[in-house]
Amino acid sequence: MDVKDFCSGMEMELTAWKAKLYDTWRKFDKLGTADREKIQPKIEDLHMIVEELSGRLEQLKVECPTDWSPMKQEIDKGHVDMRSKYEETMEEIGKSSPVSIPG
Repeated sequence: MDVKDFCSGMEMELTAWKAKLYDTWRKFDKLGTADREKIQPKIEDLHMIVEELSGRLEQLKVECPTDWSPMKQEIDKGHVDMRSKYEETMEEIGKSSPVSIPG
């Protein structure tokens, strides 16, 4: 796989993740103060992962290194981390709001 194809595919996927995370943050904002404080670290982790992945992709597009496999491995790991943090966060939000939060 060439770096441009990889970056293009990851950008599309990252855009989809940003939409999911936006919905997560909207649900998070509707929780009570105590629940928000409990879940806040997970939300911050998600923000950091998204920013880190975005930065890595931008770096790849600008630098176009000959051997970009180490960076690809970091991006792939970040993607896996983001997925697990997202699932943990949604589980916590679900526990914190026994009645489904619309949106």
